[in-house]
Amino acid sequence: MDGVYTCAAATTVVIDECLVVEFRVRDDDCPLADATRAAGIEIDAQPPQLRADGNALLSFTAPESERFATTLDADDRIRYLHLARVDGRQNGRCLSKQPCVVHDLVSAGLIVESLRYREGSATVAGAVVGHDVLRGVLNTAGETVGVALERAYPLQADDEEAIATRWNVTPRQEEALRAAVERGYFTVPRGATAAEVADDLGISKSAFIERLHRGQHALFSQLFA
Repeated sequence: MDGVYTCAAATTVVIDECLVVEFRVRDDDCPLADATRAAGIEIDAQPPQLRADGNALLSFTAPESERFATTLDADDRIRYLHLARVDGRQNGRCLSKQPCVVHDLVSAGLIVESLRYREGSATVAGAVVGHDVLRGVLNTAGETVGVALERAYPLQADDEEAIATRWNVTPRQEEALRAAVERGYFTVPRGATAAEVADDLGISKSAFIERLHRGQHALFSQLFA
C-alpha cells in the first residue's frame, strides 16, 4: 500500500501480524532537525534514547559541515556534544533536553530501522508487530502536528527476514554480517579489508564497522545469555 495517508485514515487499514511503516515528521522542533535545516544537509541517526534524568541521548553520522557543528553546539537544548571525524564524515553524540516526536513513536512500540534528518524534516522507517501496537503508534502520531504516514505494507516473511527476526538484528546489520562472511573478512588471514567490504555495500568504512559491531553484539548477547 504505497502513497500518502493521514494517521487517522490509516487506522482503518487491515494489516498483517507485522507491518512496515514510514513516517514523515515536519516541524518537530528537534535540535538535529533544526541543525540540518540551518546547514542544508542530510544526516542518519540512531533512535533517541530517553535517560532517567529526562535527557535524550542522540547519536548520528553526518557529512563534514562546520555550520552544522556550530549550529548544534550553540543550541541551548544540547549538552555534551562530541564529534569525531572519520573518513570524511563526522560521527556525533550528545544529550538533548527536549525529547522529540521520534522518541514518542519508539515509546509507543515502533521498532526503528532507519532515521534520517534532512533540512528540518525527519523520515523514520520501522516495523510494528500486532494490531494493538500499530494502533498505539498511529494514535501517537495522529496526536502530533506535522506527522504523516507515508507508507505502510505487510512484512513478507522470507528466509532473510526470518533470520533477522530470530537473532534480533536489523536488515542493515544482517547485510553487513553477510557481506563480511562472503568476502572472508573474518578469516585468518582476512580475505578483504573493512574498506573493501564497505565499498561493496556502497557505504563508508565507519558505517560498515558500526553495523558489524552492533550485529555482532546482538548475536553474541543471545548466544552467551
